[in-house]
Amino acid sequence: MRDQIYQTFLDPGVPFQTYEPPPAPDYAQGESWAVRPMLAAMDEDEPAVFFVHPTLHTGGDHWNAALDRRSHRERLERFYLPNYAGPFAETGAVFAPRYRHAALYAYMNNREDSLQARLLAYEDVRAAFTQFLADAGDERPIILAGAGQGAGHVTGLLLDIVSRDEDLVARLVAAYIIEAPVAADLFDGPLRDIPLCAAPDAVRCVITYSAVRADEAARIDAITERSSLWIDRGRLGQTPGRELACVNPLLWNTSEDYAPARLHRGGAAAEGLELGERPSPLASQTGAQCQNGLLFVDQPRSRTLRRPSRLAETRRVPPFNLFYADLEADVTRRAAILAATLAEERRWAPELPEAEEIGSVPVRPID
Repeated sequence: MRDQIYQTFLDPGVPFQTYEPPPAPDYAQGESWAVRPMLAAMDEDEPAVFFVHPTLHTGGDHWNAALDRRSHRERLERFYLPNYAGPFAETGAVFAPRYRHAALYAYMNNREDSLQARLLAYEDVRAAFTQFLADAGDERPIILAGAGQGAGHVTGLLLDIVSRDEDLVARLVAAYIIEAPVAADLFDGPLRDIPLCAAPDAVRCVITYSAVRADEAARIDAITERSSLWIDRGRLGQTPGRELACVNPLLWNTSEDYAPARLHRGGAAAEGLELGERPSPLASQTGAQCQNGLLFVDQPRSRTLRRPSRLAETRRVPPFNLFYADLEADVTRRAAILAATLAEERRWAPELPEAEEIGSVPVRPID
């Protein structure tokens, strides 16, 4: 009943059809980004990272968050960028858009209004990604990462944009979809060219997991029975009856083998750090095992890496990253592998003959 009562307080109380959302962001402008680096002075082989933040807005007033909400900006910069964008900052230049993300309330039920709020948020993310690609240029490797709601939007980008473009697939180090359910059958359909990362040395692939403890019945139920997810390009569906995807962040494969805590490189409860300032991860805190599409983890020994007991925590991304150092090492390794792969592919790519011009029309010689 606590969950239902809490939802009542968070309900915006207006149908989405008559709701006037906050002004849309303009991603050509710097104020629409939490982080937007200048790439001109960076090595062209350094990856660009597109990071999408989790839910900050709970609800009550709006279906979707305004970009100028001070409390949201403070929480994003204090907790979520250091913990969830931080692992990627050593490997690439992180871009993090602000967007009119859907309220937590929209993720506590599958009402049509809630789905529309999520789709509005996704359209912002899609527009930001288009600007990100323009900033990154045509050659630079890319990494996609998101947590919670942001991870769901990353799945949408893979479906709508990346998987349709062979060049983007070729430049993709990996996509990290953290704490959001992903339908396993997508990888037999529209994402067949961007498979799950089945080995530590795989690239152009997807890492995804939703961490739960075996005794967290409410969280398991929230993910498997009362969540929505992308089921195709442009289509959201519900999780009941669907097989979910899971990659173990200690083994870096899709097996259901148990990974003991000795393999855990370290979790971090970073707070108030700038991107590039590394926290001190706590190692050997948890084992992990993929089962039925969920990542079952052990209770961490440190209390700083335990999920808070506040209301609706089953739906929130915690203010710590249990696999901070594991993700950091993984993305560094995969980026190096992709760089070597691209160099080898360029080495063996056939050279096209010089174009000869006849009038104003370029014509290539015929062998």
